[in-house]
Amino acid sequence: MNKLRISVAVGDYDRTRPLVDGRVLVDGADPVYMLLSPEEMFFRSMRHESFDVCELSFSSYSVRTARGDCPYVAIPVFLSRMFRHTAIYVRKDRIKRPEDLKGRRVGLPEYQLTANVWARALLQDDYGVAPEDIHWVRGGIETPGRPEKISLSLPPGVVVESAPEGLTISELLNRGEIDGFMAPRPPARDALANPAIGWLFDDPTAAAKDYFRRTRIFPIMHVVGVRKTLVEAHPWLPGALQKAFTQAKDVALEALNDTSATKVTMPFVEEQLKAARDTLGPDYWSYGVAGNEVTIDTFLRHHHSQGLSSRRLSVEEVFHPSTYESYAI
Repeated sequence: MNKLRISVAVGDYDRTRPLVDGRVLVDGADPVYMLLSPEEMFFRSMRHESFDVCELSFSSYSVRTARGDCPYVAIPVFLSRMFRHTAIYVRKDRIKRPEDLKGRRVGLPEYQLTANVWARALLQDDYGVAPEDIHWVRGGIETPGRPEKISLSLPPGVVVESAPEGLTISELLNRGEIDGFMAPRPPARDALANPAIGWLFDDPTAAAKDYFRRTRIFPIMHVVGVRKTLVEAHPWLPGALQKAFTQAKDVALEALNDTSATKVTMPFVEEQLKAARDTLGPDYWSYGVAGNEVTIDTFLRHHHSQGLSSRRLSVEEVFHPSTYESYAI
């Protein structure tokens, strides 16, 4: 029987490896997998529509979906989830608390990155620091001159300037020419070695746990997109992919449960797994819309209020219709 040949670009995670190595199959499909960095996947998908199935920035996808020109339709597979209290670095010699960021200069690689949407959301909701309270400086983390992947029309009160030519935001932070840094990756090595630079939150894990207890939000970073023209020709594909990605995650979690020999190069895995379940619940990394409505709606609300999506998207229109419900036995 001939199967549908598709290209699939995802990150190299424990939750994707069972697909890549063939332990989990996609019904009716013959995938060609590419393991790529988020920056490469997002750039190639949004600029050139390079893949049939691709891990996507939730923010970039929402920008394009609100505009009505996104070439992909998402399925609620959340390959990346992360509390973004660790995304904010500051000059500790100037910034002592989140409120001190008002009126300050903060570097970021791209304004619309999902991590930055969530970081700005927690600053606004928990500490009253709105996006327009900060002077934003856009530039590369390690390479000068990084552009926004997609064009934006930001609210009048939001000021974003480009970093000086030839300089990165890591260098500006290290020199003290900016007061803070917000990004999904840490600053470059020289800046990290500077004793005057550190996380805004001294104990980001405790801050994140408190945030979850109050909000029940475990932030979603990435979704999986399927080329719309492919879905129109093969309407069964979103459901098949949803099923396969969910099975792959289940395989990865089962491996973590086997502590006879830890599967990751990290001590205290058993203790961390228990802590995650105690704090977030037994299904702490859930896929699907059900149970994630508050997280998705909160992101969409802030995404629109930050001037990124041209209209307020609803939870009901973000994912392919076939993925909002599942069969039961």
